[in-house]
Amino acid sequence: MTTGIQTAAYIAASVLFILALGGLSGQESAKRAVWYGITGMTIAIVATVFGPGAGLSGALCVALATGAIFGTLLAKRVEMTGMPQLVAALHSFVGLAAVLIGINSDLTVHTFATSGEQVIHEVEIFIGVFIGAVTFTGSIVAYGKLSGRIGGKALVLAGRHLCNAAMIVISVALMILYMNHAASWTLYLMTLIAFLLGAHLVMAIGGADMPVVVSMLNSYSGWAAAATGFLLGNDLLIVTGALVGSSGAILSYIMCKAMNRSFLSVILGGFGSTAGPQIEITGEQIAIDGDGVAAALNEAQSVIIVPGYGMAVAQAQSAVSELTRKLRAAGKSVRFAIHPVAGRLPGHMNVLLAEAKVPYDIVIEMDEINEDFPETDVVIVIGSNDIVNPAAQDDPNSPIAGMPVLEVWKARQVFVSKRGQGTGYSGIENPLFFRENTRMFYGDAKNSVSRLIPLLR
Repeated sequence: MTTGIQTAAYIAASVLFILALGGLSGQESAKRAVWYGITGMTIAIVATVFGPGAGLSGALCVALATGAIFGTLLAKRVEMTGMPQLVAALHSFVGLAAVLIGINSDLTVHTFATSGEQVIHEVEIFIGVFIGAVTFTGSIVAYGKLSGRIGGKALVLAGRHLCNAAMIVISVALMILYMNHAASWTLYLMTLIAFLLGAHLVMAIGGADMPVVVSMLNSYSGWAAAATGFLLGNDLLIVTGALVGSSGAILSYIMCKAMNRSFLSVILGGFGSTAGPQIEITGEQIAIDGDGVAAALNEAQSVIIVPGYGMAVAQAQSAVSELTRKLRAAGKSVRFAIHPVAGRLPGHMNVLLAEAKVPYDIVIEMDEINEDFPETDVVIVIGSNDIVNPAAQDDPNSPIAGMPVLEVWKARQVFVSKRGQGTGYSGIENPLFFRENTRMFYGDAKNSVSRLIPLLR
């Protein structure tokens, strides 16, 4: 393959990647967008493997076959509940690749025409390795938190911001030494510091804010890929990395606005933790059985369903979809209220509901539906905690203080489908469960919702 053909293929792949990102902005166009991405990546791989200076060696064939088999098996086995931690794990692969490519480039002898080119090359190595190392360990910690292997509470150390700043200053100093022809030990020491920095940044973020962390790490992985593209002189990698990095940063910013968080605080870590003693919750949680919930639904004219990660864990989306169809067939207004950070991945609930064939037009975002709760007869909360927690508005010392939430408590009746009386993923108690108009519908969400369906008339 000639250089011209490879360049044309790279341009075509870049256009397809842009179309893929654009298509993912809507549920109806998302499937087509995924195929754009698949096609673009296929073109990119073929153009790179058969392009100038590459060659299909035996080692490369083994690597391609191993990656293809591993990726296929992983995609077939992973459940939607495991998608957030899978995404975090894949980000770590991108970060590690950037680290290994940078170190390999340092070990390889390069000849440059000018000292300026040498300096630029060294800067590319250093920045690529730094971003990759932060992404690698940060993604591993995020994976651990999302999968439950690491506690969801924020690890807040005394002087943590000073420690982070010190690690960054030391890394910059090491880069200056590296550019002044110091030995490779400066690069390796910086790599270790960046590993520690990435882990510390994500450990300092509370579980309630992990959806933002996932999109933030997505951005980091994109910039790591772009830095690697500069290092390798690969234009497509630069374009793709810039697309991923910028889109991830924009998504992080949008989610931070939706959660009333500072974008800088996400980067620095340490939010999602308490600021002082929280308001004491009084009262008790009152349980209700399926007959009671069904009776309320039969009398109701307007119903709003609030899905959360618990619905994904119980795989209750199909039962919820069937419940929705039966209620709508009875002439009732049924809608879904979606918080921007519902679940543990941006858009997690939207994907689950689309998979269960819930109509797109009744899936409403928080800003559009919040004002309708006072006129709603029944709200059914399925596996949600933080996104319906009134403490975000009432308790200034709550870990989620100031975060916009779905104001479900303003409805006439609220039923919460929950396994038991434990707190949610972030470990925050919810005063909603103790309110007079709230009843707890205990049990597995899939079984609980399925029991309701034959009781509806």
